[in-house]
Amino acid sequence: MRFVEDGRKKVAVLALGGNAILKKGEENNIHRQFANTRRSMEPVVELLKQDYNFVITHGNGPQVGDIMLMVEKSKDEVAETPLGVADAMTCGSMGYMIEQCLQNIMIRHNIWRNVVTIPAQILVDHYDPALSNPTKPIGPFYSKEEADALAREKEWVMKQDANRGYRRYVASPYPIDVIEKDVIRLLLEKNYVVITGGGGGIPVYYENDNTIEGLDCVIDKDLASMKIALAVEAKSLIIITGVPRVSTNFGTPEQKELSKLTLAQAKLYYQQGHFPPGSMGPKMMAAIEFVQANPKNKVIITDVEHMLDAIEGKEGTTIVSH
Repeated sequence: MRFVEDGRKKVAVLALGGNAILKKGEENNIHRQFANTRRSMEPVVELLKQDYNFVITHGNGPQVGDIMLMVEKSKDEVAETPLGVADAMTCGSMGYMIEQCLQNIMIRHNIWRNVVTIPAQILVDHYDPALSNPTKPIGPFYSKEEADALAREKEWVMKQDANRGYRRYVASPYPIDVIEKDVIRLLLEKNYVVITGGGGGIPVYYENDNTIEGLDCVIDKDLASMKIALAVEAKSLIIITGVPRVSTNFGTPEQKELSKLTLAQAKLYYQQGHFPPGSMGPKMMAAIEFVQANPKNKVIITDVEHMLDAIEGKEGTTIVSH
């Protein structure tokens, strides 16, 4: 089954960053998350009117962190919930939130597409060296004193996150494949909007007998989104983050915003260290791999407010082959 982007059918993967659902500094409650999700879905409906077919992915860092905090607080009363299961829980709960918000906005705009949420299992290598090197922040921010205490008591790996405080870091292996890719393709062919790959999906690996087993880790959402986009042969990967454009020398007097990057330029800036591992790094790695896989592919990186203009080439950063 092949998908093509032409005047009739435009297949895109939209990767919603955590900022699209919970903004920095906001109170973390479900009412705020619903409000932000509604705002994020408004431009999606406009694109549905233009006959786009969508796969929507999303981050889940704060939400998984909340679940793990609840696990810790209730450890004497209920059985422990492993991190991999918490990943699956947020795929369903956040998928429900995105699904309902999108459906209600479509109703108000007098259009309709069927929407479905699929908690996708993402295949990783059980022997990936990343599993012994935690690099992915999850959950809330802590003071240094709180972080030191958690490191002693829970044996968590605690690190500073972009000078905003300390967070728990977990392993983040590289995604290899999408177990449910055939179902996702079939639903796209039937004109469904598919919500999947939430939080990078549910990490799994193959046992020696080819059965599937889960892992307690977190896959990077943007790399998983890239793998999903390749699996459905989308030509556009739209990564929504907290800034309108990608920049070099971010946060310094030499900061320079970039409106367009070729594959070669993106690789050069990545190698020069302009995109830190904890923020823009995985997004640019995903962009490089996606564009490298097919010269017709393109990646757009922007924020919610500029999504529509970025797709038209007026805002955001676009990464293309040449």
